[in-house]
Amino acid sequence: MELRLDGKVALVTGGSRGIGKAIAKAFHDAGAKVMISARKADELVHAARELGPDVAYCAANAGDEEQARACVDATLQRFGALDVLVNNAATNPYAGPLIEADLPRFDKTVQVNLRGPFVWTQLAWRHWMKDHGGVVLNISSVGGLQTSPLLGVYNITKAALIHMTRQLAAELGPKVRVNAIAPGLVQTDFARLLWEEGQGELVAERYPLKRLGRPEDVAAAALFLASDAASWMTGHTLVIDGGGLVALPI
Repeated sequence: MELRLDGKVALVTGGSRGIGKAIAKAFHDAGAKVMISARKADELVHAARELGPDVAYCAANAGDEEQARACVDATLQRFGALDVLVNNAATNPYAGPLIEADLPRFDKTVQVNLRGPFVWTQLAWRHWMKDHGGVVLNISSVGGLQTSPLLGVYNITKAALIHMTRQLAAELGPKVRVNAIAPGLVQTDFARLLWEEGQGELVAERYPLKRLGRPEDVAAAALFLASDAASWMTGHTLVIDGGGLVALPI
């Protein structure tokens, strides 16, 4: 089955590297025009050139409402539509017990990981999808489905994102489908602390499929959910984790 997005326009936050860049590539290869967004303009320039024609970029902090608005406007001005929004950008400035988290880093995590996707979705809805329809994909995490001694703050934002996905799916249908992906440990710079220096091998050994995820694993799922092949799916969170959630205890 070939999944195509011909004639579609997608906006991918956090699109300059890792999972976001892989999603942008999959969408572009499937025929979509793509706007990628991230904080660092130099990384965006390099990524857009690497991804190919019909890929543009807009520098923005995903947690900043005005910068998000500017990127949505830039997408509409450049490509004339906004059919698929991928809320991929995330941050994790704090590692440690939730109860010991300081408020500045707690607030920053909520602003980018939860408030950000809400703002970008609201803008996409108001400026295009309300009248023309579309697809919203939220990149959550298996952390939103379990506890962690180090990632409690990050995980509660991802759990809330999963519920926001369901809520928006109920509100925005039938014109707009809203789904989420919950990846396990994927080998990206963002998650480097969790897999470098041999830690990744220990995690992979616990997974039934015996390997960590690659950005392309998540991109393939995103392409499916954005395409017409998933036209009767909304409010769903697709777990892509090598079987980590069902692994037998050691």
